Amino acid sequence: MRTMSLSDSANLPRWRRPETLLFVTAAAMPIAFATWTALLNNFVIEVADFNGSDIGWLHTVREIPGFLAIGVILVIRLMREQVLLLLALMLLGLATAVTAWFPSLGGILTITMLSSIGFHYYETINQSLQLQWIDRARAPKMLGWLLAAGSAATLVAYGLIVLTWKTFDLDFNTVYMTAGLTTAIVAAAAFVLFPQFESPTPQTKKMVLRRRYWLYYALQFMAGARRQIFVVFAGFMMVERFGFAVEDVAALFMITLVTNVVVAPLIGHAVARFGERRALMFEYSGLVLIFLAYGGVYSFGWGVMMAAGLYVIDNIFFGLALALKTYFQKIADPADIAPTAAVAFTINHIAAVFLPAALGYLWLVAPSGVFVLAAVMASGSLGLSLLIPRHPRPGNETVLARLRPVVSQGSEPSAVEPALAE
Repeated sequence: MRTMSLSDSANLPRWRRPETLLFVTAAAMPIAFATWTALLNNFVIEVADFNGSDIGWLHTVREIPGFLAIGVILVIRLMREQVLLLLALMLLGLATAVTAWFPSLGGILTITMLSSIGFHYYETINQSLQLQWIDRARAPKMLGWLLAAGSAATLVAYGLIVLTWKTFDLDFNTVYMTAGLTTAIVAAAAFVLFPQFESPTPQTKKMVLRRRYWLYYALQFMAGARRQIFVVFAGFMMVERFGFAVEDVAALFMITLVTNVVVAPLIGHAVARFGERRALMFEYSGLVLIFLAYGGVYSFGWGVMMAAGLYVIDNIFFGLALALKTYFQKIADPADIAPTAAVAFTINHIAAVFLPAALGYLWLVAPSGVFVLAAVMASGSLGLSLLIPRHPRPGNETVLARLRPVVSQGSEPSAVEPALAE
């Protein structure tokens, strides 16, 4: 396939440019992933006869590739990032397509592992290419539009399931095959239709851990912990505490997605105007109040409408997390973007390995305590966000940077071993 620099790609038709490829993949991924997610609980209960232990193992297996996303660094030694992006997307699609062929615990765990590898490797490389291909001045706005594109595709997937499942008496195999093959075909077509784009800076092909990125690492860890609490327990509360039926949950998801389609571009504009520091401070302050309100809703029964409203607002606030990407883009050595994306994804998933199971026991005795703990975590993130400078850049990564001794340019180590000894 033809290789082309980013500067030369400006001469291509708009539909073949790098940003278009990012939009195509952003829309293709949710077709498979959202469909798999929407049908998962019904499929494993109705077809595979899962119990609580089985579903726990499934989610543990699903998160392992996220924790091991650092393996991307080894893979990009063998192939270009763009190739890996599309191969991972194709793997996600094909694994989703054959999900219904393996209605047993072992089969579903195997397929889940494969689809999760595709999803997490796609997400890691996708973040890397976004920050490499989109210039810093336009990044917040473009990331907002990419988030909106993914939300729109997810909305379409959910909408089609709602409209066609009973109307056409569909089965799991038909829906999984249709969604999975659609994603895989789009990925295959992208191999043919788009050139191989050459990023302006060659990426480091080994693990990078730099001391000056410590605040970014810390914020990634806290973000992963908070997200696990939301993903696992916020929706569970809607069913357990307020008796939401399947169609109620689907309707709530669709309202959330419609809201994100509208709001995500506005979030990008807000980050571009007010900066990462203010955007993240606003996000974390809002999340503290939201999680405390979740606890109040569960404990005092403040009403199902308030619970649903909090769920939608919660998703909007999480959209502000794109400011964390652009913060790193501004402070990073351009050659560090790919390896650091892999490291950050692993850091983000550390909590996913143990937190849901551990907090499940807390949920049994004090459900509101789970949300109070989430508010404490959000408060910690708020404190960390205060360390982001108004104008982050290399050498000015945190407000504490002025206290650091001045070092000559090029003196910072480039790999994990000397960096840790810095």
